[in-house]
Amino acid sequence: MASTAALISTERIDALRRRPIAVTEKGFGAIASKHPVSAAWLAEQRPPLFGGEFMMPVLVLRDSALRHNAAAMADWCAAAGVRLAPHGKTTMAPQLFARQFEAGAWAITAATLAQAQVYRSFGVGRILIANELTDPAGIGWLAGELAADPDWECFAYVDSVAGVRLLDSALAAAGAGRPLSVLVELGFPGGRTGCRPAGEALEVADAVQASRSLALAGVSGYEGGLGNDGRPETLTAVAQWCRKLRGLAESVVATTAGAGERPVILSAGGSASFDVVARELAGSAGLLAVLRSGCYLSHDHGEYADIGPDSRRQGPKLIPAIQLWAPVLSAPEPGLALACAGRRDVAFDQGMPIPLWIRRADGSVEPADELSVSKLDDQHAYLRLRAGVELSPGDLIGFGISHPCTTFDKWRVIPVVDDDYRVIDAVHTFF
Repeated sequence: MASTAALISTERIDALRRRPIAVTEKGFGAIASKHPVSAAWLAEQRPPLFGGEFMMPVLVLRDSALRHNAAAMADWCAAAGVRLAPHGKTTMAPQLFARQFEAGAWAITAATLAQAQVYRSFGVGRILIANELTDPAGIGWLAGELAADPDWECFAYVDSVAGVRLLDSALAAAGAGRPLSVLVELGFPGGRTGCRPAGEALEVADAVQASRSLALAGVSGYEGGLGNDGRPETLTAVAQWCRKLRGLAESVVATTAGAGERPVILSAGGSASFDVVARELAGSAGLLAVLRSGCYLSHDHGEYADIGPDSRRQGPKLIPAIQLWAPVLSAPEPGLALACAGRRDVAFDQGMPIPLWIRRADGSVEPADELSVSKLDDQHAYLRLRAGVELSPGDLIGFGISHPCTTFDKWRVIPVVDDDYRVIDAVHTFF
């Protein structure tokens, strides 16, 4: 396994930790107007999140949960016999990538060349681009990276002979200098990209081997389009598709010139059913099974808590690391209060934020079991209160979230807190 230093630039991560945090970053307006704030400064000063100079609403990450989840997933993958290339699009946070590499991640997955470019700017040494590449400008950049750094490892997808020819020609024209490793993507009817029948996938593999600028490295796919509901019939469909993917990989092993020199990559695995994927893909001779799950690091209180492997006791025990704290603005009528957090601050595509805690003005904290969010405006959350519950302007509500991917992208800098809610770090995102 490559060292962490070989997989991400510790110097660039350190520079990011020293980067000034401006007053224009949400939550930091007051504290950054008085101090030269950076992640490194926060680690030294450890200012309190509550009762100090942080402005609400503010999204935070709990350090202890991040550490637990990184270690738990690493241990689980090792026991399951799979490598982990977490999907970086979840957080787009190089500081969190560094934590994942430190825990043993094999690579970081990207969905687009633009995301891969962000990763490369922080020295990520192994990137799996889980998508087809057809943009000439982006392919030109990729060719330049391949030519400039012979040690950099990059993988991308192909799912058609036409796509192979396009990518092969574009890389050659741009002077890549060495082949790009590619994975033949297998799809399914009604899904997104990927070859439909396995026979078509083998034709694509043959086209790769006949190309000048591509090297066949394995097969891949995404099972999430079959369903993310955790129902037994969905998990059965995922397992059946994974067996087809494994069969395709075994065919590639049998036909690839020079097979055995390095293992053929066999990759799948979103965040909802990676337990099934690992069970079906691990353990085949000559294959390197790679999961691409990304949401495990932060986890959530909604979608993945309800349907992920942990909910079936088939995966690592994960702890939600994201909380959104927002003040109550108004209680205009019985049973209704408005909090200052909305669609600009938190995910709402896979469920509303979940009230967890009420923090009163005197600092006392109580469960928010009697509250629910009925809808969001851009900057308002509509809190429904059961009879007998009262909220006052200035009370703080601590929310859990559902679906990390569409929460991280609303914050450019996210404070990291310890278990006493002292801010000990800040994570920069690059969406």
